[in-house]
Amino acid sequence: MSALPIVIGHRGASGYVPEHTLASYFLAMQHGADYVEPDLVMTADGVLIARHENEIGATTDVAQHRRFAARRAERLIDGVSVRGWFTEDFTLAELKTLKVRERVPELRPGNTRFDGQFEIPTLEEILVLVRGVEAARAARARQLGTTPPERIGVYPETKHPSHFAARGLAMEAPLLATLARHGYEGREAPVWLQSFEVGNLRALAGVTQLKRVQLIEEGGAPYDFIAAGDARRYADLIAPAGLEEIAGYAQAIGPNKSLVIPRRADGSLDTPTALIADAHGAGLAVHPWTFRAENAFLPAPLRRGAQPTARGDLAAEIVAYLRCGIDGFFTDQPDIGVAARDAFLAGANVS
Repeated sequence: MSALPIVIGHRGASGYVPEHTLASYFLAMQHGADYVEPDLVMTADGVLIARHENEIGATTDVAQHRRFAARRAERLIDGVSVRGWFTEDFTLAELKTLKVRERVPELRPGNTRFDGQFEIPTLEEILVLVRGVEAARAARARQLGTTPPERIGVYPETKHPSHFAARGLAMEAPLLATLARHGYEGREAPVWLQSFEVGNLRALAGVTQLKRVQLIEEGGAPYDFIAAGDARRYADLIAPAGLEEIAGYAQAIGPNKSLVIPRRADGSLDTPTALIADAHGAGLAVHPWTFRAENAFLPAPLRRGAQPTARGDLAAEIVAYLRCGIDGFFTDQPDIGVAARDAFLAGANVS
C-alpha cells in the first residue's frame, strides 16, 4: 500500500465553498489536496458535469427559472422515487444558465454567501483548471530551480451509471475519452475511478487500466445487485471473500468510515474493525469517507461547543484513522486533512 496516505478534496473544498464548483476545486488544490473529487452526472446532450446528484433542485436556482417549471418531474432513481429537476432533461447550454447554491445551508450557513455566483462545471472545465494549476506550479518551480511538483490527481465518481445507461447516456466512454484528452491514461496516472455500482466498475475494468475504487455504504446492497436480483449486501463485499472478488476488478475500496471505526452509542469512536487488514490482505487500498469538521459529523468527544455548525477537532479524528493504516481519505476541509496527515507522518503529537 501507499507510504503516503492521499488527501482527497471531497467535491473540492466543500467545507468552505459550495461543492462541485470551480472555486471549490481550486481552493482544494491551494490547500494541498492530492486529488480533487468530482461527482459526475450526464446532460441530455451527453456531457459530463459535476453534481452530487442528477436531481438539481437542492443545489441550483432551477426552481426560480419559470421556463423550466414544466421540467419538474418524478423519477425512479436507483429504486427510489425522487421528485425534482434532473440533469438528463437539460442540455449543457440550459444548465449553464443556472447558478449553484450551497447544498446543506443549515450546517454551512457561511457558504450561502456564494449562492448565485457560480456555474455548474463540466468535467472538461475541471480538468482544464487542474492542468492550469499544474502549469503554474511547474513554472514557479523552474523559476526557483526546484523539482516540479507531482501531478494533481482526479478522483471522479460515476453517479447512477445504470440509470444513465438505460436512458442512452452511458458514462464510461465519454469519461475515459475526456480523461485521455488531458493525459490521464494507464495504471500509473493519478486517477481513481469510483462507483457504488459493481457492474460499472467491472465494465471499466474491461476497457481501461486506470485505477478503480469500489465504494461501500454502511448497509443495504449495491443498486445494480438489487436490480439483477442478487441477494448480496455491502456487508458481503467487506467480508474476506467479497474483498477478494473486488480485487478482481478494482484496486481499492472506499468504505463509509464507520466500517473502519464504528461509533459507540455515546457517539465516541469504538474499536477498529478488521476491514483494513482484510482489504490489505486482498491487495486493496482503503480510502474511507467522509471527514468533516462540523460538530454534526464528528465523534462526540471531538465536538467543540453546542452548535452543530461549529467546528470541532477534525484533525484528531483523521489521525485516529491514520493510525489504523488507511491509505487515503475524503475530506471537505482538505487544509485540515493535509495538516493532520503531514503531522502524523512527521510523528507530531496530534491529539
